[in-house]
Amino acid sequence: MSSQPRKVRAALRLAPLHRRQKLVTAPLSPELREKLGVKRLPVRKGDKVRIVRGDFAGQEGAVVKVNLRRARIFVDGVTRKRLDGTPRFVPIHPSKVVIISLDLKDERRKEIIERKTGRAVELEEKQEVKEGGQAG
Repeated sequence: MSSQPRKVRAALRLAPLHRRQKLVTAPLSPELREKLGVKRLPVRKGDKVRIVRGDFAGQEGAVVKVNLRRARIFVDGVTRKRLDGTPRFVPIHPSKVVIISLDLKDERRKEIIERKTGRAVELEEKQEVKEGGQAG
């Protein structure tokens, strides 16, 4: 990586989407940090976050959308009215939020946490298991 700001900005601007996933990383709340043993994780749709800086500081909500192109997240309840009166989500930079609850429906997320900590993670949320006949 270069130390010239021009080249660093260019590298961020031209980064492919799979590398931009790391740009939408946010710290975990102290409770989650202690429980999981991880300091920060990429924000995903469905996570609950608390905004800690900016005009919307103190508000909490679920992540509705993650925009990798702009490296911004959109939080439920954080909206502004357009001129025609319709609400729109306000883009928030992930460094300005703290993750307070993880959406652990995805098994790969569990694997990421296990890889970072080196220990097994127990999921508290019960995952629904589909019962019944299987298609042959």
